Amino acid sequence: MQMPVPDSKVLAQKSEILARLRTVLPDNAVISDPVETRAYECDALAAYRCPPMLVVLPSTTAEVADILKICSEFNVPVVPRGAGTSLSGGALPTADCVILGVARLNAVLETDYDNRFIRVQAGRTNLSVTGAVENNGFFYAPDPSSQLACAIAGNIAMNSGGAHCLKYGVTTNNLLGVTVVTMAGEIIEIGGAHLDAPGYDLLGLICGSEGQLGVVTEATLRILHKPEGARPVLIGYDSNEVAGACVSDIIRAGVLPVAIEFMDRPVIRAAENFTHAGYPDVEALLIIEVEGSDAEIDSQLARIIEIANRHNPVALRESASAAESANIWKGRKAAFGAMGQINDYICLDGTIPVSQLPFVLRRITEISTKYGLDVGNVFHAGDGNMHPLILYDANKPGDLEKCEDMGAEILKLCVEVGGCLTGEHGVGIEKRELMNAQFTPADLTAQMNIKDVFDPAWLLNPAKVFPLKASESRRQA
Repeated sequence: MQMPVPDSKVLAQKSEILARLRTVLPDNAVISDPVETRAYECDALAAYRCPPMLVVLPSTTAEVADILKICSEFNVPVVPRGAGTSLSGGALPTADCVILGVARLNAVLETDYDNRFIRVQAGRTNLSVTGAVENNGFFYAPDPSSQLACAIAGNIAMNSGGAHCLKYGVTTNNLLGVTVVTMAGEIIEIGGAHLDAPGYDLLGLICGSEGQLGVVTEATLRILHKPEGARPVLIGYDSNEVAGACVSDIIRAGVLPVAIEFMDRPVIRAAENFTHAGYPDVEALLIIEVEGSDAEIDSQLARIIEIANRHNPVALRESASAAESANIWKGRKAAFGAMGQINDYICLDGTIPVSQLPFVLRRITEISTKYGLDVGNVFHAGDGNMHPLILYDANKPGDLEKCEDMGAEILKLCVEVGGCLTGEHGVGIEKRELMNAQFTPADLTAQMNIKDVFDPAWLLNPAKVFPLKASESRRQA
């Protein structure tokens, strides 16, 4: 994966830049030792690494503004970083950049249960947002698998979803407002603690912009009342295609579970060995959860089981207790980590129409055979957000490149059937050269023109989202 050539002038000014940053930050908030900056050389797409020039760890929005003013003055690229859980290289540094980590921006600033919102600093972890309100009967809905670690800032950058997004939507559906600092160091407020903000929908522009337009330091999030109850059911099939057809039929029938998750045999076995969740040994497993009162749950599950039985499941089991339900979800949430015990892998993030699930699953198997690389499928089946895990050997010359080629073919397949390159992981560096498969030159130009407005020098999160040649030409213009 090609990275931009570092700016020699910026590197030559490192000592001066460091000295200026130390005038606006405490000593322990600036990291310059190459041994310590190496901890920030990659995110969860660990196949690619590049130590940054410097790392800064601000604690306030004002400190972020000061940092960006200094970096803008010296023409220094800035890579915003949440918890580093990005699977697309969204927080990968360049050799001449300053990593701006938001981990210390983690406070709860305001909670309003009457109006159902919470305002937090953007470095706060996803799961801890629910932790701050659950004793009062509320929760924050988006729940990516990395929710124990991932930061709200990164969720906003990538418009993250999670298992329960089928019913509750992704980050953009649960985001009310943000405080954003531009590359010029200007602090702007977008949206707020109300249903609909006046003026242009800049909030929709910021959410999913992958740190290309500004650094989000605070977020106002929608919180919801906890449902009365919830219950998952496990449904096993003897083929991926049949499981995909079952999902398609459930959605077509107008049934709206809170979640429909899919795992195939390699992922099922890995998750079971890791968590002992009690999964059946089948080719494909669906976890379908519904919520509401006991009567509502019974009614919805009866309808889902009726549809599932038309496809002749080889295993079907309703959860019988809260502990069993928690264990079922523990296995699903741990699936990515469990697969990491088996082999190196790259996790894709294509999204397709649900009706195309059977066809795309069959084609993924064919593509896997073509490249000679195994693949495990685990994804949010209800909204067609697929996460094929392509297994490869990082120590085998050529295997990574083969893995990338296979991934590109799968993602192009997603686009061909009416889907898109990414659902919640973002483009980052992983898919930037595939953007031409999704967008026309005019489409990309329009998007890059927007970045010109917010970040004229193209210093924020360089080498991401847009094809490298195009973004580098804009930066040098």
